[in-house]
Amino acid sequence: MKRTHAIAACLAALSLSAHAAGTFPSHPVTFVVPFPPGGGVDPVARLVGTKLAEKWGQPVIVSNRPGASGNIGSDLVARAAPDGHTLLVTTNSFLINPHVLSPANKAKADAVADFKPVAMLSTTPLVALVHPSVPARNLADLAALARKEPGLLFAGSGNGSPMHMAGELFKKAAGVSMTYSPYRGIGLAMNDVLGGHVKVIFVGLAGGKAQIDSGKLVPLATLENRRTPLLPEVPTAEEQGFPGTLMDAWFGMYGPRDLPPGLVARINEDVNAVLKDPAVAKQLAEMSQAPEPMSPSAFAAKVKADYDRYGRIIRDAHIQPE
Repeated sequence: MKRTHAIAACLAALSLSAHAAGTFPSHPVTFVVPFPPGGGVDPVARLVGTKLAEKWGQPVIVSNRPGASGNIGSDLVARAAPDGHTLLVTTNSFLINPHVLSPANKAKADAVADFKPVAMLSTTPLVALVHPSVPARNLADLAALARKEPGLLFAGSGNGSPMHMAGELFKKAAGVSMTYSPYRGIGLAMNDVLGGHVKVIFVGLAGGKAQIDSGKLVPLATLENRRTPLLPEVPTAEEQGFPGTLMDAWFGMYGPRDLPPGLVARINEDVNAVLKDPAVAKQLAEMSQAPEPMSPSAFAAKVKADYDRYGRIIRDAHIQPE
């Protein structure tokens, strides 16, 4: 009897999930972006949202909810109805924050337990850049310089950010001493590198491509597992003999934790169709982004693996919560 009830409950849940997917969306969909309008994830959310609105026949509204290291926006989505009409579109810093924010500053919602991974959107490689006056044109040169100048500064935005972790991974791989100089925004960090006040920065290609193209900064390496078509002439750190340095910046979509599996699959399928559109891929490339369509299960596995890896990197580097 108990088994019969359990099967009936499962069938009922599947029926509700299928019904939700079939009727979605019944009204405008909101993408909550926990950052200000403009750069980073915001234009990607707007691009994908515009294409999905055409497919769904309902408006997709991008609602910027910055503040508290992204926690205001993410907490709002965690509390939303699990009907797919309120979704979080954010960066992988969402998975880093729980490891680097003090208990007083952490989000109320748990990044893993309180959200359902829906779709991976895009990725941009991290790249090591130096001012042209720095006597380094590859990572071996940079390591040699760091040995000559222990405590050599490298710039980035925020505590425990992908930029910060990238520098820590390079330090470990090269066996050198360098000091992280955190800034309150990537623009401020980039200004000091452009001015020659700080010699090195690890930054997402989207934030450094203009300076590379203009010759104002020199790329030494990407921190990918293979060369990126966005910067094909620049070798990876691993190619140059610095293993264990993989780090990127990526954007993903999440819903509340009780979002039905059928609805997750429906939204994921539609997002992937958008990402596979050559016109969308071209627009993403212009933002120094590469589309990364993947299944819900693959994205969920990536979320868990990256969450755990970021925690290990932060602990090993003794990055302190703040």
